[in-house]
Amino acid sequence: MSPTARPRSRIQQRNRELILDAALEVFSLQGFRGATLDQIAEVAGLSKPNLLYYFPSKEEVHTALLTGLLDTWLDPLREMDAQGEPLAEIMGYVRRKLDLARDFPRESRLFANEILQGAPRMREAIEGDLRRLVDEKARVLTAWMEEGRIARVDPVHLVFSIWALTQHYADFDVQVRAVLGPGHDPFAEAGGFLETLFTRLLAPQG
Repeated sequence: MSPTARPRSRIQQRNRELILDAALEVFSLQGFRGATLDQIAEVAGLSKPNLLYYFPSKEEVHTALLTGLLDTWLDPLREMDAQGEPLAEIMGYVRRKLDLARDFPRESRLFANEILQGAPRMREAIEGDLRRLVDEKARVLTAWMEEGRIARVDPVHLVFSIWALTQHYADFDVQVRAVLGPGHDPFAEAGGFLETLFTRLLAPQG
């Protein structure tokens, strides 16, 4: 019987977590094509046969990571409340996305690498759950615009711009820190800048 077909022991759960954390490190640095099971096993501190007991292929490790990651990525957008104050809700989303980029940079790079390769292992998810959620929140944003509570902009491209301007700080961390130089906190500085940017962009026209 496979380890996923029955309740896992504490040791099995620990080993599975070790493997996924090691895989996250390797995939975020090497990409899917450059990563190997040998590298993942070495980082996890396990033998390759032990790793294969839990995940019979590199594809299965990668898919397990991406499945968990998509939920993490969607949660901040799910929290946008149609009954809330529009600017506060949008800025709350921006801050949550920036916090996600700060706290989970490896996950952000893993997601970016998958998209750059054409999303072969998660196309169904991004064309399904992700698209439906963006459509739902675009309708919320459009309703706020029609009520005159925020300025009119393309709601889907607004979401795209939030993704781009927050995930950049994780995906291009080395570049950001090199340009800013020592003594800067990129995420703290980005927070203030993005709040000014989006508040001015979305302020209702008098």
